[in-house]
Amino acid sequence: MSGPLNHIELRKPMYPVSEAYAAYLEHHGRASELPLRYEDLLRWDGLMPQVDARGQETLWQTVLLHPAEMAELHERLVAIYQLLIADGRRVDYLTVASIDFCAYGNSQPFRIKILNQVNDNHDYYYIKKADASRLYGLELEHLLSPNKINYLFQGGTLVEEHIIGVPGDLFIRDPERFGGHLNPVRLSKEFVKFNERSFARLLGDMRAYNFVVDVIQDFDQVQYRLRSIDFDQQSYEGRHRIYLPQFYKENLPYVRFAEQYISRENVDQYANEERALLRRRYRIAQDQIDELFDVMRTEVLSSEGHVAQLASELAAQLPPSAFGLKPVRPESLVGPDQPDQAAKVLLAILEGKAPREQEDVVCANAALAINLHRPDTSLPDAVDLARESIHRGNARRSLHLLLHPTATPIRVG
Repeated sequence: MSGPLNHIELRKPMYPVSEAYAAYLEHHGRASELPLRYEDLLRWDGLMPQVDARGQETLWQTVLLHPAEMAELHERLVAIYQLLIADGRRVDYLTVASIDFCAYGNSQPFRIKILNQVNDNHDYYYIKKADASRLYGLELEHLLSPNKINYLFQGGTLVEEHIIGVPGDLFIRDPERFGGHLNPVRLSKEFVKFNERSFARLLGDMRAYNFVVDVIQDFDQVQYRLRSIDFDQQSYEGRHRIYLPQFYKENLPYVRFAEQYISRENVDQYANEERALLRRRYRIAQDQIDELFDVMRTEVLSSEGHVAQLASELAAQLPPSAFGLKPVRPESLVGPDQPDQAAKVLLAILEGKAPREQEDVVCANAALAINLHRPDTSLPDAVDLARESIHRGNARRSLHLLLHPTATPIRVG
């Protein structure tokens, strides 16, 4: 690890859920008629601070309700829990044991503790303010990570299941305390993979207290899974390092720990493994992910300055030389605010009549897609394949069939 550590100075603004994204969520079973909305929980009688085992106040406060409203509110909260984790069927022996509130962060969550009165088992779930950034983060987590996420949405209300695990900052202080015989290599490997997942999907602010460690006893030794629990910083920041957990001071104990037990070659190996798994997950859910990205492209989820900064920094991570190409002059490209001209340029490229620089840009973009589906193909080789497709007319024929699926294929040459 080298360079300055991450520091986030300002709170991210809340972004409303658009009609297009709400329609996507409804289509994929995430929208539901909820018996209660977030605002209903704000009618408390009072708040009582919670303290930890050392007597220090925490970020959570116990919600005190008016006795006249408590029974009805509890009934609706149990109904939401049943919608979230089952089929909504009423279960008479479930009850609300407590309601906690946290004013910290954008979503300002309520934590609901549900108690099974038959066997004293309990579970948690959360009711939060709905923020588009967080909802996109949850959906990308569900589709691109090894973890599945259960949540419901309606209007300005978001309902999330509890993600089980030990808070990352607490775990790393004494890893052997939390079950099983410590396996330092596997823990280090999982941090590398978590780092790669966060960067690939642009999930920021993964400080140790924003993820949990799930300790899993395998048949012969312990396994670990690092899971995000905070998704508010999805695709917002302009600095690319914000999306790399290794660059947070809160995560230095994980970095130092991994440096003791795995080599640089191991780090590269595990990062490559996770990239391969990300490609596989994308291919499995490609239609839904593409649908999600089509909606996401129309959204405002960050500032123009952040978008420009991130584009510049990511471009620096993958320079033209990585594709076997020379740098392109900016003035030779057509901006996104000139769609008619861009369409003419694209047709000229596919007909082999455009300047080489413009053809290089199209080939570089195509090379990334080719490499995604054929990871053994290097980027320079993928550029050559894309250029060959253009010069043979295959790319033009494919575009024609895409635009006119019932038309007769065009002949080139």
